Amino acid sequence: MCPGIRVIAPESANLRQDDVFGPYVSSWVAWAIDPEVRNAGSSAGVITALSNWLIDTKRSTTVIASKGDETDPRRTVPLNITSRDAALAAAGSRYAPVANTPLLNMNLLAETTIVGKPCEASAIVQLSDAMKISPTDRPIILSFFCAGTPSQFATDSLAELLQAPPPEITSLKYRGDGWPGTFRIGLRNGQTRTMSYDESWGTYLGRTVQWRCKLCVDGTGGHSDIAVGDYWDVDSRGYPVFENAEGRSVVIARTKRGAEILELAASEGIISRSPLDLHAAAAVQPLQTDRKLTLAGRLFGRRLAGKRIPVYRGYSLIRITFTAKRRIARAAAGTFIRSRQTRD
Repeated sequence: MCPGIRVIAPESANLRQDDVFGPYVSSWVAWAIDPEVRNAGSSAGVITALSNWLIDTKRSTTVIASKGDETDPRRTVPLNITSRDAALAAAGSRYAPVANTPLLNMNLLAETTIVGKPCEASAIVQLSDAMKISPTDRPIILSFFCAGTPSQFATDSLAELLQAPPPEITSLKYRGDGWPGTFRIGLRNGQTRTMSYDESWGTYLGRTVQWRCKLCVDGTGGHSDIAVGDYWDVDSRGYPVFENAEGRSVVIARTKRGAEILELAASEGIISRSPLDLHAAAAVQPLQTDRKLTLAGRLFGRRLAGKRIPVYRGYSLIRITFTAKRRIARAAAGTFIRSRQTRD
């Protein structure tokens, strides 16, 4: 059941299929209509808006998510959200280790919504399948596009680099308050330390992503009901542009329940949405696209180096390899070399 060891692809019968994003019901460009929520979220506030709406409409009694620890904001902790204020306080990505699934109450699954990483969504579905819990009795799962979990040490190092002593830190946000926003630390004396999202992720956080994440078969929430990611603008090279703007998200309904939730939320003025061809989404999500198309090569390079790899079933990785042969060869060679140089 642990997605660190094995991941079985979600059921795809009667669903549309995409090589990069997997099975789905519908896909959209969307954002929260409430400007405060849209600004607070990492990309467009869609998960925050849906979380608040699901509680307000009593479709869920609680939403499990995560936020910065009040005692030490460098750390990330799970929490139960039961109000709009709590949803806003938890808005924004947390690029650090945290586990939301331990807060699940197995007796209240049908009353719960959980916001989790794609691997947490996989864990919930695989556990539910093993326990023979029907889809209607499972929690609503909201997920997001994930590039991997950075080490906690990366956050600590950024705070030190920005000359923010831990006892003086009152807040720490990785993104949000704009799209994509900045890495920002608030201090007790009222000062703020900032670094651009491009630099904080690209130079520091992203380089400490753990090995298991680099072998991930699903960074786009394939086992969720609804998955959300950035719908970046791109430059002439196809590289995402990280200049601040009003957020827009790729929103994928993975299940019939997810599609119904999006339909109702749009009809009640919670989110704005328009149809999206996922080929366009792949073009503005180059990391997710490259990772999926070259995964077979990385797995082969890892095994060639004598390292263990997860078991993946139902993802058609062999078929996908024929669409990117040259990139796969490079990925295999690079992974082989890096794997031989590390102990994990």
